[in-house]
Amino acid sequence: MASGILIERDGAIATVTLSNPGKLNALDRAMWEGLANTMRQLSADETLRCVVLRGAGDEAFAAGADIAEFASERATREQGAQYGALIHDAMQSVARCRHPVIALIKGACVGGGLEIAAMCDLRICGESSRFGVPIKNLGLTMGYGELQGVLAVAGRAVVLEILLEGRVFGAQEASAKRLVNRVVADAEVEREAYATAARIAAGAPLVARWHKQYIERLDATPEVTPEEWNEGYACFDSADYKTGVAAFLAKTKPQFEGH
Repeated sequence: MASGILIERDGAIATVTLSNPGKLNALDRAMWEGLANTMRQLSADETLRCVVLRGAGDEAFAAGADIAEFASERATREQGAQYGALIHDAMQSVARCRHPVIALIKGACVGGGLEIAAMCDLRICGESSRFGVPIKNLGLTMGYGELQGVLAVAGRAVVLEILLEGRVFGAQEASAKRLVNRVVADAEVEREAYATAARIAAGAPLVARWHKQYIERLDATPEVTPEEWNEGYACFDSADYKTGVAAFLAKTKPQFEGH
């Protein structure tokens, strides 16, 4: 399967596929841009009633950002802020899609993959799916724009546990943490996700859009100042970040110094 953001259409239901063969569908710059553009395009389509967002194949929904790009794309705070704006744009394109969005999750849903899934309206996964955000091992923070969705879904205590421990955990624990709506047998994930999409598509489309709008309004988050927002990228200038990325690429254990 080709890499990039793939789109299929079946009546009033669209499928958006994250595809990066050999890298567990990790998103590179072109894919983040493609996801943002695709979701905005679908949001504007009045004939659409539901979007299913998934990863290519059975191994992963998405394994986050493509770390192979970090040395060239996210080496400094300035680059980190630019790349962070790109990620935030993609996240918001999913969250603000006027049509209901279902995350169809098979396999690994970690890092940025979990952040994208949290921006969807519903999340359905298989019993062998795995979740987590192990970015502490990279000396990397989850910025404000990336925190929004996961925090809204799981709450403060769970998000702190996920980020501070950096564990990767299974589907039943993810369900207990409210990260997913439904866990089904691996062989049933597609059937259940598309059956859910069909039920949504059978309803009044304006009502679905209004409900999304009303809930977003009631769930409004406090405004973050530009200074606070930019502080989310200070990690890119730390020695620990450089240590963490180098260790990941070399497949060794990082030795962090705290500066």
